[in-house]
Amino acid sequence: MSEFKMPEVGLGLWKIAPEDCAQSVYDAISIGYRQLDSACDYGNEKQVGEGIKRAIDDGLCTREDLWITSKLWNTFHAKEHVKPAIEKTLADLGLEYLDLYLIHFPIAQEFVPIETRYPPEWFQDPEAAGPKMAFAKVPLFETWYAMEELVDAGLTNNIGVCNYNTALLQDLMNYANIKPFALQIESHPYLTQEKLIKLAQDFGLQVTAFSPLGALSYLELDMADKTESVLEQAAVKAAAERTGRTAAQVVLRWNIQRGCSIIPKSTKLHRLKENLALFDFSLNDDEMQAISALNANRRFNDPGDFCQAAFNTHCPIYD
Repeated sequence: MSEFKMPEVGLGLWKIAPEDCAQSVYDAISIGYRQLDSACDYGNEKQVGEGIKRAIDDGLCTREDLWITSKLWNTFHAKEHVKPAIEKTLADLGLEYLDLYLIHFPIAQEFVPIETRYPPEWFQDPEAAGPKMAFAKVPLFETWYAMEELVDAGLTNNIGVCNYNTALLQDLMNYANIKPFALQIESHPYLTQEKLIKLAQDFGLQVTAFSPLGALSYLELDMADKTESVLEQAAVKAAAERTGRTAAQVVLRWNIQRGCSIIPKSTKLHRLKENLALFDFSLNDDEMQAISALNANRRFNDPGDFCQAAFNTHCPIYD
């Protein structure tokens, strides 16, 4: 059993505008959030750091009270680039160490120097006539061994992976000297990922579900349609009526009861409070099964779709 314990609910920081981010982080900490899920690619880590510093300075928490996660971007996979990448993240966050550092995607792209463009994002050269992604010949084991060195250097307490499938996870467990602490994946009632979650949990990994409310995270990006909201499903509404909770709370509680941690995103104080209020009710077995039966293998965050559409590059990582 690991000595580290990740809080079951965190604040997801993807898509929070930099101008809103410091206050959102401060508000979340003020009402009891202790997990913050960040990434280089979100482009707001300096503002996250400002919110953290203000909360600590005001006595709302100590650094030790917080669980801070960040992620290694695709362009920093080569072994010589991994340490500078976390050092940049730590400088932006104003921290000496992370609680968890994750490989963001199992996709290695050509290096973009920090001083050239940060965050590097997906295009190799956004100014090119026909911009595309450019891939690097860096095997995932090289990246993982460089991640292990970060633990040895005290820059992060734990390391893990995002967006891995079962085969990649099986392979990782065969070569890792430091075992991954966590697997972060998209999971909600339309994408239950039961085999992958069971495998990760069998290996002793903590599983974190991003986009736990499904389509709501993707409407503003035109990657989902309003008709795809799981909150309108009869099974969810029935459970909400029985428990006296909102449909969103029911969906979030469903993931918690599967043994996953969750990182819903919001900048609204009442939503932040609602998303945290999940521990004084539970779903019964019939409700859990009915919600799980909504699975349609509907993946909203799929590089095999959005990379072609947005970045002119075919880049599938799932079958």
